[in-house]
Amino acid sequence: MRLLVRERLFAIGDDYWIEDTEGRKVFLVDGKAMRLRDTFELKDADGRVLVELRQKLISLRDTMLIERGGEELAKVKRKRLSLLRNHYRVTLVDGTEIDVSGKILDREFAIEYDGELLAQVSRRWLTIRDTYGIDVVREDADIALLIAVSMCVIVLADKDNED
Repeated sequence: MRLLVRERLFAIGDDYWIEDTEGRKVFLVDGKAMRLRDTFELKDADGRVLVELRQKLISLRDTMLIERGGEELAKVKRKRLSLLRNHYRVTLVDGTEIDVSGKILDREFAIEYDGELLAQVSRRWLTIRDTYGIDVVREDADIALLIAVSMCVIVLADKDNED
């Protein structure tokens, strides 16, 4: 499944649609304004909340949390002891680890589990300005989780780049 994400997606307080390649609205990103930390909800086309993303307030390194149904699903943070600033680790609550690496600021990166590609984020296939694609490779993948991981990594990389 290939999805198109508009670059200005991450403006807090604004709502944006993620579309499929046919232009159908598939997911709504609801940015929550007036919060102490970055918070987003990813909703399906019918408005049901699939996952919530929020920045962890107190941590040694910037961390984002992904929650589903009020329960923590995953933590996303920059990988320790990595020579590359563009390497992030996602730890699911069951201990499973997902790696994200590539040129995050350029929106060219891969999401992998145990060496297997789950999703590819890229601008290369697109001619639309300020848009990138999320190409979910595995049919049985949790698409909402992979979108959330992509969003978290981009938010963290952008914040790291600002500092």
